This record gives sequence, structure tokens and C-alpha cells, in this order.
Amino acid sequence: MKNKVVVPALGESVVEARIAHWLKKEGEKVNVGDILVELETEKVNVEVAAQSDGVLTRIISAEDAMVHIGDAIAEIDSSAQPVEVSSKKEQAAPKAEAQAKTSQNGAEAHAVAEAASKDKATPLAKRVAEESGLAISQIAGSGSGGRVTRHDVETFITSRSAPSPSPVPAPKGRNGKSQPSGVPHRAGDEERVKMSMRRKTIARRMVEAQQNAAMLTTFNEIDMSRVMELRKKYKEYFKQKHGISLGIVSFFVRAVVAALNEFPRLNAEIDGEEILYKYYYDIGVAIGAEEGLVVPVLRNADRMSFAQIDRTIKDFSDKSTKGTLTLDDLRGGTFTITNGGVFGSMMSTPILNPPQVGILGLHKITERPVVIDGQISVRPMMYVALTYDHRIVDGRESVQFLVKVKEFIEDPASMLLE
Repeated sequence: MKNKVVVPALGESVVEARIAHWLKKEGEKVNVGDILVELETEKVNVEVAAQSDGVLTRIISAEDAMVHIGDAIAEIDSSAQPVEVSSKKEQAAPKAEAQAKTSQNGAEAHAVAEAASKDKATPLAKRVAEESGLAISQIAGSGSGGRVTRHDVETFITSRSAPSPSPVPAPKGRNGKSQPSGVPHRAGDEERVKMSMRRKTIARRMVEAQQNAAMLTTFNEIDMSRVMELRKKYKEYFKQKHGISLGIVSFFVRAVVAALNEFPRLNAEIDGEEILYKYYYDIGVAIGAEEGLVVPVLRNADRMSFAQIDRTIKDFSDKSTKGTLTLDDLRGGTFTITNGGVFGSMMSTPILNPPQVGILGLHKITERPVVIDGQISVRPMMYVALTYDHRIVDGRESVQFLVKVKEFIEDPASMLLE
């Protein structure tokens, strides 16, 4: 009996995906629950598992193909027997090896083998390998037809000790040859790489945000002394009790929720000619991932303790690194916090995450001289930036909102009264 493997529902507003790579080959036996293929969507990667036992007799959609919900991408035959099916690329590999063996020049043999290997690697795998100084031929591929994927390269890198870099006498282009100063660039010094679906979505949404909202940004600075003292005082106790470090962002999540309660339009959205007020607080926390920024959401953040906030953010960060964030992790959100300070940013103007009308940007904490009661004192200071949609949020309330956040952070105990 033949069963179709179809593209599953991909989540809210996601209708298409790209075949990232096949984990099973044609002719290979599969069992229910085995992961067959990884799909790349504009938000997260989705794994598709086998729904029946049998043999993967046919792959309909090759890697890099664009597919839609409900499309048949493969067939599993429950009555078939496993067979060894070699792809054209696998058949070509022995020829390349034979040519290499007959070559009298060792360098030429290596080049032939490497060329054959590169044909069996995804573009992203090639780029990661080149940036890490690795030869694709060193790496075993897990994709269809033995194709090397980005995951294969990263696994190879982590499984061995990184060699010490060799001294480089002169700058080199991608062709490996020295590039003297003053000489025009040559072929091979540029690379064209297709944008991932997530990167294309980020680019589109950023442009849409600027075109469809009247974005303004207001700034302030916050004395982080009290927060730093609390973290230092309760650091060991908090970690022993909750198994997680007490972070900076959790204070801002609590402060933002308290401030949003006083300025509800910053927690709303525009729906046609109406303002949709939201009396729940789902706070998005931006996380920098390899493929681009993602914003998982803390659901009902007003009901979360500091430990729950910090633990959830840590889980999101771990899932982002492993590529296991789900669409449920990312959907919705009423307000966003982004922390450019972890990358050393001193000041920035964050861009709205539509349809939200407010986003708070945090920055690097730096000791600076400030005047306190007429005296110069060195304090750990942070610049903060609030970008808001001026269509429904006035300048007055945006400034007052940011001042309220500042007051809560500079006097954390006051948040206990909210």
C-alpha cells in the first residue's frame, strides 16, 4: 500500500516552505515517527515524520524546492522491500575518485575529489565549511544522496578540536591566492548566496513596518545600581533555589508589564479604523539566532515570577541555538523587548514588530560619571529606547511610559506594590 507524505499545517499565516534537506534516501526502510525531511519556513524549521512503516520509494520534491501545505512530497510503500538506490551524484563520485587515483599530481587529485564533494553539499554547508577552513570532502553527508548539510558541517566542527590558525603572510581572496594592495578584485572574490526564508521574511517585515507605521523613538537613561546590587546580593540564593541565574531582562519584563498597565495603548494594535486594546501581557523577547532575529513570546508575563521569566528565556535561547523553536513559541505577542546590549550596543532605534505598537530597546551597561544630589558619582548606566507607533501613541504618553519603566528599574522594590 502506498501512502503519500504531505506538507503538514505550518502554523499561523505560514503557507509555504522550502525543502531544507532529506534525512532519508529513496529505497530506505522507515518506521512510524522517523524524521524524513526538514522544511524551512519563514519562522522556524519543521521536521516531517513518517506516518506509516514501509520503504521510502519516491521523493517527489527535491531539496531547495518550494512546497505548500497539503503538497505530496514523497511516497512510502508499506509492501515494498528496502533497496539500495544510488543518486546520479553518488554514481559520479567513483568516477571522480578514479580520476584522482590516476592523476600524477597529488594537488590535482585533491582538487578533483574536493570538486566532487562540493557538488554534494548545500550552499549553506559550503559557506560554513569555507568560513571554518574545512574541506567538504572531509565531512560525511546525511542528506539525500549523501549530500552534506549545514548540520553535518557543524557536527564535524564540534567533534574535533579546532586547529591553531596558521600565520597568513598576505590577505587572500576566496580563490586562496594572495591579493596585493592596489590590485583590482578578481573573479572568486565574491559569493552569491540565496537568502533563507527567515531572512527574506525579516527583510520584508522590516520594510513593511517602516511603510505602514508612523515610527518614532524616544530615549532615556537608567541608573542600574539597585538592580545590580540585588543581583549580586541574591545571586547564589536565587541560583540554588531555582537552578537559573537572575538576569537583567526579567526586571525589565516586570517593569514593562507594570508600565503597560498604566499606558494601555502601548499594549494595543490598530485594526482598520479601530484600536484593539489587549488586557493580557504577552511579551516578546528578541533573541539573535544564526538565521536571523527571532522573537519568542512570554505568555501572560504578568503572572510569571522572576524565576519563571528567566527560565523561559533560557529555554527559548537553548531552543533557538538547537533550531527547535516552534511556531507556538513565536506567535502573537503584544509588546517586545530587545536587548542589543548583549552585543555591545550603546544606542539604537529598534524597529516595531507589527502589529505591535511598542518595542523597548535595552543597551550595554556602562559605568559613567553622573551628578547625584549635586555630587559627581560613578554609576552603572544604561540607555533605553522606546520605538512606538505615533498613529495611536502620543509623544507625551510614550515619554511617560519610558519614565515609568525607569522609575521601576531604579527602585525595583516598587514593582512589588504593583
